[in-house]
Amino acid sequence: MATLKDLTIAILAVDGFEQVELTGPRDRLHEQGARTVLVSARTDPIQGVHHQKLGDRFPVDLTFAQAASEPEVFDGLLLPGGVFNADDIRMQPKAQELARALLEAGKPVAVICHGPWLLVSAGLVRGRRMTSWPSLQDDLRNAGAEWVDQEVVIDANLISSRKPDDIPAFSRAFIEALEQGRG
Repeated sequence: MATLKDLTIAILAVDGFEQVELTGPRDRLHEQGARTVLVSARTDPIQGVHHQKLGDRFPVDLTFAQAASEPEVFDGLLLPGGVFNADDIRMQPKAQELARALLEAGKPVAVICHGPWLLVSAGLVRGRRMTSWPSLQDDLRNAGAEWVDQEVVIDANLISSRKPDDIPAFSRAFIEALEQGRG
């Protein structure tokens, strides 16, 4: 049953995103009837990675600036990881602006692996309980978050996970949060 029909989820990524951390949750969202919009710095296709090997190229739907100008059209946000992706995207002011708008509006925000770097740079993790790839724990703690080593952590509208192995639980938690937001 398409429980997320008519919902639109923004996926923020640039070159170097961990491909399975985008495609795994995205495919589960599509199975539930959600529409996803790939948002990036430019409208050129972006390339995923499989750890350190190049992955597939993906068409981009909107730029960060375009999406940030109308955050109300999105019902949730997905931030995949990937070291290069996360390091670049955290420096994009319009990506920070969009993440801030959706998180502060109470919409579900799902972030995995290195994805939390964007939230750290946007000043959005203070007082939050989160998980991530283990090497980010100092960054999250230094930014005021409580870091825990768990498969999935839910703190209000913020869902976080550590790594690709966590994708099934991560996707379920994100879908449940989106369903609850509909009610």
